[in-house]
Amino acid sequence: MFACIRGRKSSREKILDAAAELVGEIGAGRLTLDAVAERAGLSKGGLLYNFPSKESLLQAMIQRLVDEVTSEKEALRAQLTPSRNLEAKLCTAALIKMCGGGEMKEIATGMLAASSENPRLLEPVRNVVRETLEKLKSNSDDVDASLLAWLAAEGLRSMEMHDISPFSDSDRERVVTAINRLLDRGIAEQGA
Repeated sequence: MFACIRGRKSSREKILDAAAELVGEIGAGRLTLDAVAERAGLSKGGLLYNFPSKESLLQAMIQRLVDEVTSEKEALRAQLTPSRNLEAKLCTAALIKMCGGGEMKEIATGMLAASSENPRLLEPVRNVVRETLEKLKSNSDDVDASLLAWLAAEGLRSMEMHDISPFSDSDRERVVTAINRLLDRGIAEQGA
């Protein structure tokens, strides 16, 4: 996933990659530091130097997911031209792009399960949600449209992450188109 400047992964990144693979395979609840160290090709002491506890490792995994979404949002920012409700467009586009399957889904699902045993693990996510809400409130041309679009994108992401989405591909595309239309036109103009 993440590489160092010279293309070689640090021990920390090897550990996070190994832990992500294991969470995808066996879930966060059954994750052990011994298994992570073995998968990363490091001693347990090397793992403990970087992450002194399973909780600190899980927190770092969640922070890495948060950082990936933030990076995706910033990459999209470089592609979009300034327009109405730009922050909401960036937020919803990043969420929608990162929906669906793949490694991120497996890790997020595993981390959500781990957070049921330890709700403190979600503190980085809570912080991002609070920050996103404040950004949308202060940087939107139409706050109501921005909040509704964000909630719709989060709902879609949540349904897809939990494999409970009833939407066909065409239904999903309709939802995404409606989100974008809402952000482009705003609430007041929807009836027009």
